[in-house]
Amino acid sequence: MTAGPARHSGPGGGTTTAQSYRAARAPGSGARRFAVPSQYLGAMFTPEDRERLREMLVWAARADDRITGAALTGSAALGAEDSWSDIDLALGLAADADLSEVMADWTEVMYRVHGAVHHLDIAPRATVYRVFLLASTLQVDLAFSPATEFGAIAPTFRLIFGTPAEQPPAAPPGAAELVGMGWLYALHARSSIARGRVWQAEYMISGVRDHVLALACLRHGVPAVQGRGMDRLPPGATAGIAGALVRSLDISELARAFRLATEALLAEAGQVDAGLAARLSGTLTELAS
Repeated sequence: MTAGPARHSGPGGGTTTAQSYRAARAPGSGARRFAVPSQYLGAMFTPEDRERLREMLVWAARADDRITGAALTGSAALGAEDSWSDIDLALGLAADADLSEVMADWTEVMYRVHGAVHHLDIAPRATVYRVFLLASTLQVDLAFSPATEFGAIAPTFRLIFGTPAEQPPAAPPGAAELVGMGWLYALHARSSIARGRVWQAEYMISGVRDHVLALACLRHGVPAVQGRGMDRLPPGATAGIAGALVRSLDISELARAFRLATEALLAEAGQVDAGLAARLSGTLTELAS
């Protein structure tokens, strides 16, 4: 077993996250259920709450000898936080650290001390992004990275301590991929409408629309992932797709929205590759007719 976190007094001299790890890993501690601390119940978090928790997490990272680096990621790394921003923290692990053990220890403390009510994992590479939902509605994203993957893959990385490794930049989806996903959603929108599966049809039409907007984001040089740049698009770029919003689950309404979504997809595909748009035109028009 790797060495546990060192004992340190945290801000204000109270019990630290590192000390909580010690208690959690004590022999015979066993699995326990924890009630959410009362201070986390029933209220939206404040920026002060968020900053205080982030300081505690950074302090705990410094105190944990299995962690050799930490960095702010997300909006905080760019100084662009607002009242709704979450906590994004990247943690680099020592070469001999056990990733599963470190994650288990930190997770236990997130629930017992910091009011987590659920979490999910996203693992695109060896790095695991463990995303916590706190009772205060605050989202906390902790990225646990082997030493070889601890480093910037986007501009939203601000080192706090440690030595990052050189990383290849993350590749956003390309225009051809977005066009392909758009017509794939269109195929399923057509079959859903034909089958009378109105909720599935709405989902698929929305998928077409989302990929049209992502293509527009690429064209205008704003972020295309997770809708981050959509509200920065000029009105002219969104006018054609706004009509594709589904207003009810009536079949005729679904068909109307689907037709406008496919027209907008063809228009954006034409901005990418006129030849591709010409090849798709007859098929997509037939799908939505």
